[in-house]
Amino acid sequence: MNTLSKKIYYHDTDCGGVVYYANYLKYLEEARTEFLRDKGVDIKLLSEKGGLFAVKCVNIDYKTPARYADTLEITSQITKIKNASLEFIQEVKRNGQVLVTAATVLVYIDTNFQPKAMPEDIVKKLGQSG
Repeated sequence: MNTLSKKIYYHDTDCGGVVYYANYLKYLEEARTEFLRDKGVDIKLLSEKGGLFAVKCVNIDYKTPARYADTLEITSQITKIKNASLEFIQEVKRNGQVLVTAATVLVYIDTNFQPKAMPEDIVKKLGQSG
């Protein structure tokens, strides 16, 4: 599991003073990117070699809103590794309270946006982190 800390700024909020719902997708993406980086997976290097991770689906559950000046903790954990995909479970918390949960499937694709098997070294790095 990996945790990313995120400070909420005014531009993250809507006219109601709460974090705009779509911004959580960005926060989850940032947390997954840092998760992969911490496990030794260089997304830029993968793309230079012709491989990319793309979001296939996201199931998100908004429980209670975050607000301006909050500091959020976003946890990320891989729950399943397949030949060409990763499944993540993520939580957005404030002071231990779960605000948002999300289940995300990433697919490993080539430059023509077709699924392809993840390189074995990537699978090994991520399998040790599960």
